[in-house]
Amino acid sequence: MAATATSSAQHTYEVSLSGEFFAQDLKPILNRIALHSESSSEMHTREVVFEPIDAQQQREAHPGQEPVLLRARKELLEPDSPWILYSYLSPESFRVHPEATVRPWAVVNVIGDALSFASVLGFARRSQIYKRGYVFRRGTLLIQMFQQEQVRHTYIFNADPKTQQPIPAHTGTLWEVEVRTAAPIRNTQETPIGRTIEAVLEVQLLMKGLLDLRRQDG
Repeated sequence: MAATATSSAQHTYEVSLSGEFFAQDLKPILNRIALHSESSSEMHTREVVFEPIDAQQQREAHPGQEPVLLRARKELLEPDSPWILYSYLSPESFRVHPEATVRPWAVVNVIGDALSFASVLGFARRSQIYKRGYVFRRGTLLIQMFQQEQVRHTYIFNADPKTQQPIPAHTGTLWEVEVRTAAPIRNTQETPIGRTIEAVLEVQLLMKGLLDLRRQDG
């Protein structure tokens, strides 16, 4: 099936913090996040990361600068859930935003074959990840808590060879937490990005003593 897409406005951003913890700490962390969230649900997502076909040439031409990445995401617990394509650029510098990761972020809603659509745009599949866990809503933020069911290596897909389904994470697999804006935001007088950074830092403060949420540039 052919894919069509519409993208969000330009100059939109994502604000985020992330952390990880051992499985034995799940219950207290889960309880604290749930206590300070408006809603929660289970999540099981498939994410496919794409990079430009000429990504290596771009890296050689611009050392230290990563090319634009596309990330296709689909919620597996909702049979009719559409694919969503995210376009990420490098994070803003630490000197500008030392407290949280702030990066240009655009969303493309795709109808049809999103993976083929990304290929048509000149991108090649780099990796595939399955995430299973929980997602919480807190105002304009999403808090995802998950274990990876997919190893993060180029062209290595840790799926059961018979069913082609991801293999459940081992009980000792690290849990990851991502606190991020639910949708791209614009830095305007009406919606200053500083307000969103404060909202993310509130979650960091709420989790103090249980979970270290920090800025990441990756």
